[in-house]
Formats: sequence, C-alpha cells, structure tokens
Amino acid sequence: MWFWSADSVEQELFDLYAPALQSLGVNFSDEQLQDTLEASSLGLEDGFRSAIVYILWLEENLKPIYPTAILIEALANQWRTKYWKPEYLELEQLLSPGKRWWRAAVDKWGYDERNQLVADIFYDHGQEFIKFRNGKEILVDTAYKWGWERVADYASPFSESNWSLGSINARES
Repeated sequence: MWFWSADSVEQELFDLYAPALQSLGVNFSDEQLQDTLEASSLGLEDGFRSAIVYILWLEENLKPIYPTAILIEALANQWRTKYWKPEYLELEQLLSPGKRWWRAAVDKWGYDERNQLVADIFYDHGQEFIKFRNGKEILVDTAYKWGWERVADYASPFSESNWSLGSINARES
C-alpha cells in the first residue's frame, strides 16, 4: 500500500491521525481510499481533521456514518474545519487499542511497574505492538487475550516462562 517515505511529513501526519480514524471505522485497506491518499498530500491534515470532526458530529446526532467514504470526500474535496480541537485525539473513543492498553496498565500495575516493564507501543506493518524493556514484543491484541498477570510475567526481566506463540503473536528482539 505505501506511497510515502517513512520520514515524510505525510507519513508523520498519517501516523498521528490514523489510529483515531481507524477507531472511528475508517478502513485504510479500501482501494479507493488508498488512491485518494496517494493523490492528497496537499490538505492532508485538514482532511483528516475534518473527517474526524464530521464523524464525531454524526455520532453525537445519531446519524448514519460511512467513515471511509467521509474521509475520501474530505481528502478529495479538501475539506477544512474550524471546529478542530487538539484534545479530540485524546478522547477515549479515538485512542488506539495500544494507547487504551497503556492507560489501563496504570490501573492494573501502577505507573512505576508499567514504566519498568513497558518500553514502547508501536505500529509495524499495520499491527500495534507492545515492546517490553526485556526486549520482548507482543501484539496488543494478544496482550488483551492473555490478561494482565500473564503479560506481566512475559514482560518481567526475571521471567523463566517462555510464552512464545511464534512471530504473529509474540516475538523477541
């Protein structure tokens, strides 16, 4: 799919807004959306923001929502919004599963233990991973399935357990 270089402004904007758009239901695998993204470096941020604002408004007003089509229209027609607020990206409903897990880890383990175990939450080839300080990595989805105790054991630098499920679910660096 990818048409932007890893260090481009377009990729940086995509990385910032894509998790929120995905949580709202945008399907970035859609061929028409990919074509539109490829042609839309001008006004990209305005399009992302406008789509988010409009989808949130539709949700609030209980209107039908077609998230992918809305983003395509916003990008193709260079929508601009005056209603954007940076705090929208921190709304619980717009957080990626990894950011939700990161926040929930504080409730389960506390700040200190979470920060001792978790190094980073990152995307790789469209999947969200948790990188632990012991060098191991796990899919966010797998962490939810495993539960807090098993993940803590896997992440512990003193763990004798080897929960390896292969490269799809867990991996070591």
